[in-house]
Amino acid sequence: MTVCSWAFGEKENMQVYHAKEWGKETHDERLLFEMLSLELMQAGLSWQTVLDKRQAFKDDFCDFDTEKIGQLTSDEINQIIQDPRIIRNKRKIDAIINNAKIVEQWHKQGNSLDDFFWSYVGHHPLVSHWHHAEEVPASSFLSQQISRDLKKMSFQFVGPTIIYSFLQAIGVVNDHIETCENKYL
Repeated sequence: MTVCSWAFGEKENMQVYHAKEWGKETHDERLLFEMLSLELMQAGLSWQTVLDKRQAFKDDFCDFDTEKIGQLTSDEINQIIQDPRIIRNKRKIDAIINNAKIVEQWHKQGNSLDDFFWSYVGHHPLVSHWHHAEEVPASSFLSQQISRDLKKMSFQFVGPTIIYSFLQAIGVVNDHIETCENKYL
């Protein structure tokens, strides 16, 4: 057995992420928002960069509690923007705050991220049968559809590629290659 090539030979935190998180069904609201936020932070960067800064993002973004993020003051947002431990992209930081406020509105209406994302696949993961990493797409019809729907609701930094990576991360799409020892864990 082997592991997916993108995690092989990387830092230990990447290997642990691949083995314990990536592709596993996720239904926890906080973790879903965390992964959506981290995936948007990755845009144009490597996942390793984001993973190395994950704890700092948790610290700055209230452990990805959408209610607390939505209540951040201007001073607190400025402190986040100045934090050298994170990716200091103002547009991405503003997107996380914007998206948190939208999620909080959903929660107040009795909706959830869990139901929203999993409803697209009938609440059952899509298991791919790739044999080589090169076969795995960067986006799909599903990620394009979800991206369009999120943008209609004013979510930011939710393009089809970001959404596809997010769907992989939360297990909606299981893109572990067939020979990966983590395919069905």
